[in-house]
Order: sequence, then structure tokens, then C-alpha cells
Amino acid sequence: QVQLVESGGGLVQAGGSLRLSCVASGSIGAIGWYRHAPGKQRELVAHISSSGGTTNYPDSMKGRFTISRNNAKNTVYLQMNSLKPEDTAVYYCNKAQWVGRTAIPLAAWGQGTQVTVSS
Repeated sequence: QVQLVESGGGLVQAGGSLRLSCVASGSIGAIGWYRHAPGKQRELVAHISSSGGTTNYPDSMKGRFTISRNNAKNTVYLQMNSLKPEDTAVYYCNKAQWVGRTAIPLAAWGQGTQVTVSS
């Protein structure tokens, strides 16, 4: 079974940027990035198809987040710009299927990577 490991989180000031990485132990298909903030439900941030040719974002995430992938490296990235304190959360990647207007996670969650944005 392919394992996914997230990295790249950290502490950043508001307005700053971070790039998260999701490294897989083998080839992977479509991937979604999600985040889970304290007291809130886990939410989708971005989704990318297996080829990388199609990306999708919830309306609330459009503009500041960019998902991309390098299949040669079995890695999916999430570039986050103009970060806000409300972006503070644990970010997770997961195999995911785009259905309608959201992405359904298909596997167990990993440990994620903590992103903290200070004001």
C-alpha cells in the first residue's frame, strides 16, 4: 500500500508563503490536500488529477493556493501564498476522487504537517 508523507509546514508570519510536499512511496493517482483546524471540520483545500492536467479548488481557496505535482518524484505540492492566521491548521494529503464539487478522501489519514500563521 502506498504511503503518503506530508512535510513543509512551519511557523510563518501573515502575508508569507509556504510550500508543502506530499511524498508517496510509489506511484499515486489523484490527490487532495486538506486541512483541519482546531474546532473545525476537516476541509478540502485543493485537488489534482493523476496527470496533473486538472486542478480543482473550493471557491474559498481559489487565488492563494496552487496544487501541482511531479510524477517522476511521486510528489504533490501545495504552494500557499498571502497566508492568513485563519490558514493555521494541520494540512494533510490523501488519495482522493473528485465527485461533483468536492474530493472524497480514499485512504487513512497520515500525520499531516502543521502550518501556523502568526498575525
